[in-house]
Amino acid sequence: MEYRRLGKSGLKVSALSFGAWVTFSNQMGVDKALECMQVAYDAGVNFFDNAEIYAHGEAEIIMGQALKKAGWRRDSYLVSSKVMWGAVPNPRPTQQGLSRKHVVEACHQAMERLQVDYLDMYFCHRPDPEVPTEEVVWAMTNLIQQGKVLYWGTSEWSAQQIMEAHLVAREHHLLPPVMEQPQYNMFHRQRVEVEYGRLYHTVGLGTTIWSPLASGLLTGKYNEGTPGNSRLTLPGYEWLREIFESAEGQRRLAKTRELTRLAGEIGTTMARMAIAWCLKNPNVSTVITGASRPEQVAENMQALSAVPLLTDDVMAQIETILDNKPEEIPFQ
Repeated sequence: MEYRRLGKSGLKVSALSFGAWVTFSNQMGVDKALECMQVAYDAGVNFFDNAEIYAHGEAEIIMGQALKKAGWRRDSYLVSSKVMWGAVPNPRPTQQGLSRKHVVEACHQAMERLQVDYLDMYFCHRPDPEVPTEEVVWAMTNLIQQGKVLYWGTSEWSAQQIMEAHLVAREHHLLPPVMEQPQYNMFHRQRVEVEYGRLYHTVGLGTTIWSPLASGLLTGKYNEGTPGNSRLTLPGYEWLREIFESAEGQRRLAKTRELTRLAGEIGTTMARMAIAWCLKNPNVSTVITGASRPEQVAENMQALSAVPLLTDDVMAQIETILDNKPEEIPFQ
């Protein structure tokens, strides 16, 4: 396993990490979750990602029970939670958002569900337009000072919003966000490659990217149709099926078929090549992978061995197939 610094912080995260979105509760219980987590841990993964909203808190409960059964030393792994939408269906106003009240109480609830004494990483799952940035930064700083959180970050915040948090922290001598968790894959590139470009150097932003396989499209498993056991068949994921069946979804599927052919030519799989492509970006601290079976975890872990296969020539071929390289925005 390769380990990378989380931005400018001193924290080392495994280049590949493991997340609970979609699968925990929806597709597997404690024992199967532990099997998958154990394969990842044995491969060197040290970061396990979660959130209050995943299965309305059930994903964190399952991960907490799996961690307890695993018996790993607490100083050998990192666990995260994210706060914004709440952990209960139809949350009341104080059970969601980024108010100091919910940020603090959600932290305590996440620690209880995960059965840990502190969160290594705590993310603001989305920006909250109704809460001042200053209130968020103060709440996170207080949690860190109390030893309940070690590093805080954002997820899907704009570069401007992240910079505002840093300016607030600087003005009040508080702790700024260390990392951002954005979507990043071959079909979703603008934010990570262009919008955040200056932040990697000015504030040392780290990234824990999600959906490296574009919700499964870049595994190649949809090349010939929709498998019966895929997430597209899960209740509540009709929105994802609509995306796949749209005109843009079909264009992406056609490109995935071409990419799958290229992956075979260089001696790897589509999934490994897609994850390796993300790892080639030096501004990616860790790639969050997901899986519902241990063998899928093992397959994803092999992506590291595919990185050397992505030579300049292969990367150029991928770029030609994708034909979506983001345009640089002139600095004003």
